[in-house]
Amino acid sequence: MSDSNEVKGKVAIVTGAASGIGRAITEMLVSRGAFVVAEDVNPSVAEMAGSNVAPLIADISEDGSAEKAVALAIERFGRLDILVNNAGIIINKLVVDMTRSDWEKIMSVNVTGAFLHCRAAMKAMTPQASGAIVNVASYASYFAFPTIAAYTASKGALAQLTRTLALEAIGHGIRVNAVGSGDVVTNILNNVVADGNGAAALEAHGASAPIARAAEPKEIAEVVLFLASERASFIVGSIVMADGGMSVKVGG
Repeated sequence: MSDSNEVKGKVAIVTGAASGIGRAITEMLVSRGAFVVAEDVNPSVAEMAGSNVAPLIADISEDGSAEKAVALAIERFGRLDILVNNAGIIINKLVVDMTRSDWEKIMSVNVTGAFLHCRAAMKAMTPQASGAIVNVASYASYFAFPTIAAYTASKGALAQLTRTLALEAIGHGIRVNAVGSGDVVTNILNNVVADGNGAAALEAHGASAPIARAAEPKEIAEVVLFLASERASFIVGSIVMADGGMSVKVGG
């Protein structure tokens, strides 16, 4: 797999690229010959700069950020072939304890940010009649447990955005799909769990999946690259589950 040239010469935008799944996707794309605009609100993304990586410090939910990412891809690398909407945040609160601000922050990043980037990418990809958009969804697109209402709502919306845009895009030669990720060892929960060790919390929760573990970021990156490649040429509007069996598990 590591010798595959499926994305060689392709130009991609990856949101949430500074760490976790986004960093793994960016590094895998580059290792296989792609060029990447690495976008993140964290200024540390600037450290990823290189001949194949153009970093962009931006809040994906803000107007203009998506257009800046697309413009940078075209200015630096000449075109845009792949968009990966990976950036995401979570909050753990009961609905009765959640503020409107809490709710809207999750939706603005997980849904609105993806919408804005899909829209901008579509405008760049349509004239060339080719491209692939991959959204990082979740088993939470379908299933829930207490305290993650905003997150499940956002990931459910992302799944439906994926399906609808897939129908609108395929006539232009652009495939849109998503990965239904399970628990992955990242820092997404660092600001949620009491001890600040989000990776340990994800490892513990991942142990409840049928596979009995959480994933490493590179395992999700492999699925993203597959969906972005021509090997997935007949896959349109799918949410490909990579969750260790969590979504087919019944009971505790």
